Amino acid sequence: MKTVISLTLFAFVVLSSLVSVSAQETAGAMPVRPALSDSASAAKAAEPMLTEIYRVGVGDVLDVRLINSPNNKSTLFTVMPSGAIDFPVLGGAIMVGGMTTEAIQVRIAAELKRRAVEENAQVSVGVRQYASHSVMVNGLVVNPGTRYLRREAVPLYVVLAESQLRNDAGRVVIMRGGSSGQPLDLSDPQTLNLIVASGDVITVSNKPEEFYYIGGRINFPGQKTFQPGITLLQAILAAGGVPLKENRVEISRAGADGKLTTVRYRIKDIKGGTVEDPKLQPGDRVEISK
Repeated sequence: MKTVISLTLFAFVVLSSLVSVSAQETAGAMPVRPALSDSASAAKAAEPMLTEIYRVGVGDVLDVRLINSPNNKSTLFTVMPSGAIDFPVLGGAIMVGGMTTEAIQVRIAAELKRRAVEENAQVSVGVRQYASHSVMVNGLVVNPGTRYLRREAVPLYVVLAESQLRNDAGRVVIMRGGSSGQPLDLSDPQTLNLIVASGDVITVSNKPEEFYYIGGRINFPGQKTFQPGITLLQAILAAGGVPLKENRVEISRAGADGKLTTVRYRIKDIKGGTVEDPKLQPGDRVEISK
């Protein structure tokens, strides 16, 4: 049975405030926006971040209380397909869809005053049950399925903390608006901090097997399976070691332009502690010589 990758306590603390127990949100990286003028930038900065707000939608259950009313008990209202709730105190429906709970409080208080029901009403509105913002998580997670969000958007790691990655998870693809993004490496912190939102589909898969290549004067040359963190000396030992007199080794590595860069080492220096035992990367070419 596969064990679950441990996640930090911080992730779970953040998770409890952003995602409901039965759901999470998923979305991809937010698009880069062009530079704004100073006034536009100031206005933009004044807008709340999507990770800090929640706009009520169809199916959400609201907990509405009139605090300074003789009957201040909690009353639950479900947001109807029209985006309204049926609020008997006001004699009918009131639109709340797309609004934050703070904005709903202001609207109800204003309506109570306008209709001469309550002059200085103190209204409390909260979301008792989240149902309008949902995402799908599938693939190599312990708890796949639908997640319901408690914010308009959250970082990817919040979603994965709830779903719990399996040990063989290595990549993630985020589908938004019917279009799938590129596979992303889950070991990259930038991937885990991507912002995801309602309607996204997150698919977790394993990372394709990677290799390095070792040859020259060594007992068992050839293509070897890459393991993260493997060092040069470990690779040499895994290939059966070298004859006693062999001491020189070259590591050739491809750059972003596809051209190789070669670094030379002496095995004796690495074993003697005068030179650090270098870590290999996928695709490295290791060659042993005298």
